[in-house]
Amino acid sequence: MARATIYVGFTVPQLLRGASRIFPTHSALVLLRHSAFCYCTVNGTIKSKRKMDHLERTANNFRQEVISQAKVCGITNESQTVKRLRLAIANKDFTFKAGQWVDFFIPGVSVVGGFSICSSPGLLEREGVLELAVKHTVHPPAHWIHTECTLDSEVALRVGADLHGYQEGKGNEYKMGTVKLYYSAKNTSELLFKKNILGLMNAFPGKIACCFHVTQQSSQICKELQPHVTEGRISEKDLEKHVSKDTLWYICGPPPMIESISKLLFNIGVPRNCVFFEKWW
Repeated sequence: MARATIYVGFTVPQLLRGASRIFPTHSALVLLRHSAFCYCTVNGTIKSKRKMDHLERTANNFRQEVISQAKVCGITNESQTVKRLRLAIANKDFTFKAGQWVDFFIPGVSVVGGFSICSSPGLLEREGVLELAVKHTVHPPAHWIHTECTLDSEVALRVGADLHGYQEGKGNEYKMGTVKLYYSAKNTSELLFKKNILGLMNAFPGKIACCFHVTQQSSQICKELQPHVTEGRISEKDLEKHVSKDTLWYICGPPPMIESISKLLFNIGVPRNCVFFEKWW
């Protein structure tokens, strides 16, 4: 049986972690998806008395035992603030599932980073590489990636929490549902992976759809994106039409955004047990 899942999030690429941006002016992502799997925090009021580092925040999360050496084999500017890091993995036993993140160990840097994997497990299987998308912040690991990391830099990785708690198997009568993605940023140049998203929409018509939102667009929007772009923030009106008993909502992004979207969803009648988000602060 297909379930409706809504993933509401103002996300940094990390789609995907350093949540230092403020909700009204920075990137946002809202994804509506029909499925039934998740490993994340449910509901709850978002409060933070002090800033903890990545390992402390995720101390209770599952981790694989394998720590693999990796070498930087590609660096690409996805936007003015985000770099895509391509890493060649040395350990053949290193594996991950879609939705997982890695502990990121840098020689000479005492702080351990935590970044979402933005490439597919298939890329690792085919080419022995994975990719991370990292936004520039003053956090030491992110700062290192943007200011000191070069081709052939060596790091170490360990896979963290498994978000893919449901696996399709034979005889379980699983049916693919649908996905609706609301992805908002200040302008189209900050809509990371937009070409990949458009590609998925074309590959799965009727199953995957996306509405991009821009809040501070100053240049003309390209023809390819125009049919999918709305100027202005994601609103209650956008989301309320997707409320149903079969819909699950997933939120990803900075704390103020998650707090705001959670309240919006509860106000339009979404049950608390249908709203999911991760805490990374």
